[in-house]
Amino acid sequence: MTAPVPPRCPGAAAPAAAARRAARPRAAPGRAARGLWLAAALLALAGCSDSDVQEVRQWMKQVDGQAQVYVAPLSAPKTFIPFAYASGEAVDPFNPNKLLVELAKSANRGGGIKPDTERRKELLESYPLDTVKMVGTIEQGGVVYALLQVDRAVHQVRSGQHVGQNFGLVTGVSESVVSIKEIVQDATGDWVERMSRLELQESKEDGK
Repeated sequence: MTAPVPPRCPGAAAPAAAARRAARPRAAPGRAARGLWLAAALLALAGCSDSDVQEVRQWMKQVDGQAQVYVAPLSAPKTFIPFAYASGEAVDPFNPNKLLVELAKSANRGGGIKPDTERRKELLESYPLDTVKMVGTIEQGGVVYALLQVDRAVHQVRSGQHVGQNFGLVTGVSESVVSIKEIVQDATGDWVERMSRLELQESKEDGK
């Protein structure tokens, strides 16, 4: 579509030409010449009559009416279907009885295992098990003792004694291995049994 051509003021051409002629230098310049030039300029400005101004406004209104404005349509709102929760016989997740059930299951899994905290600690229970080394064995009165070294000191340990900081109970001693049953806590905080062992550390001379 071709935009309408803006109207012109037909009466403005003659006064403008007169203004240009008045602006030309003449032989006898003076106040009269400057007054004539000013009068011609005023006539040029007043060349557009009220009807011409109305015509210009009408043209502007027509152009404004032809302008097309695109507005993207709004997407339809989503439809949400209400859902009614029927608990039935299900356990309420916020019911404290559910926690009691889990605690009961945890107690059954642990089997009632727990360390004897009232028992008097033995000497080698002050050291972590990974700092204790088995350096040999000795037999006295038909009982086999393991020779365990800690901080350059060697101690005799037999079955039934405790070693390490995890309530480790010595369950067996052989010529090369000391079997130990420890009681530790798992990720859920339950006490569980864990089997560990100390193996005989061969001397450097034996390794040659």
